[in-house]
Amino acid sequence: MMTGINTAALYVRDQDEAVSFYVEKLGFVIHTDIRNGDYRWLTVQHPKQPSFQLGLIKPGPPVHDVKTAQTLHEIVAKGAMPPMVLMVDNCQSAYEHMSASGVEFTQTPTARYGTVDAGFRDPSGNGWKMIETSSKSQSRS
Repeated sequence: MMTGINTAALYVRDQDEAVSFYVEKLGFVIHTDIRNGDYRWLTVQHPKQPSFQLGLIKPGPPVHDVKTAQTLHEIVAKGAMPPMVLMVDNCQSAYEHMSASGVEFTQTPTARYGTVDAGFRDPSGNGWKMIETSSKSQSRS
């Protein structure tokens, strides 16, 4: 019997750079950081969601050949991967806090569809949507 999803992963160009972004700028914590030769299994998690890990995977051997790894890096850098979604209590407040931490947004907080959302990308190019939960909850009541 399945009990849930434990880990989803993003391709990143540099795992140390990704740790700096996700831990220092977004406030995630490192869950697992294990090396086996050149391979590094690295996951982070949101401190309020300990049951879920976000893998920060660098494309390359032994999983990908050099050409495939390069293609994956290029696709991610173009922002072509589907965005992840980060839920926040207050989108404007989170936007201001994260901007002050150095997060570069691709979209400022915008009210639409009964909530407020904003967009940003990590240093590798992975897109994120940040969606306010309280506006949506209030519009349903």
